[in-house]
Amino acid sequence: MARKIYGAKAGLMTLQLNASDDRGIGVVRDDIQEFASTSRLFSKGFKLVILDECDAMTKDAQFALRRVIEKYAKTTRFCLICNYVSKIIPALQSRCTRFRFSPLPAAFIRERVGFIAEREGAEVGPGAMEALVTLGGGDMRRTLNILQATCMGAGAPTEDAVYDCTGSPRPADIRTMVQWLLDQSFADAFHKVRDLQQARGLALVDIVREIHPWCFKIDMPEAARMDLVERLADLENTLSTGAHDRLQLGSLIHAFVDARLAIVAAAS
Repeated sequence: MARKIYGAKAGLMTLQLNASDDRGIGVVRDDIQEFASTSRLFSKGFKLVILDECDAMTKDAQFALRRVIEKYAKTTRFCLICNYVSKIIPALQSRCTRFRFSPLPAAFIRERVGFIAEREGAEVGPGAMEALVTLGGGDMRRTLNILQATCMGAGAPTEDAVYDCTGSPRPADIRTMVQWLLDQSFADAFHKVRDLQQARGLALVDIVREIHPWCFKIDMPEAARMDLVERLADLENTLSTGAHDRLQLGSLIHAFVDARLAIVAAAS
């Protein structure tokens, strides 16, 4: 957009800072303020400051940036790019127009990945393509990174190669685990899930995250479903704090045992 506005003068009229730059208050007071306060010879219109990953800025730097935006509003425009808007102070948010970018549609992802794979001489089969779309989650950069890593590590990108490269559970494995959790005894389910987890090299937090959508496919009372989802959320939070996988696997199976008892009680 800056290149379209300024043309050949884009480099002169634009200041861009990314996540690799220092994000302290000194950058705001020195680099940004100096750029905003100085005039450009033979150039008309407002200047543009682009701050990528601005949610990494300190609170003091954000407050200082707010004052710079107010002071130079007539001559400079600011483009703030972030992943988590909650990390931007309200005083700064109120001075901006917010644009949210939704994940890309799966059809667009497939078309672009197919184009790049053809140019690079890589054959992406239907199974591998669906795996890339699923694991990419609408993020083109993540999808292409997975594709490149798979090609470098396994050669031809197949469905199994994509899941192995990312360390993500296969859908078939998750389906099997859910069946064990619903049908097997506590001890049998524990050992089977544990053996499959070790054989595939899977992290329990990834298993929990992939099991979550299955909670809405299982026919069970709403109260049991809500309890199961809540316990899965607590389990994921516990795992994020560094809890032991083996102990939390028992907690996961216990949650499904309670859900199974609720299903049986509702049926009777």
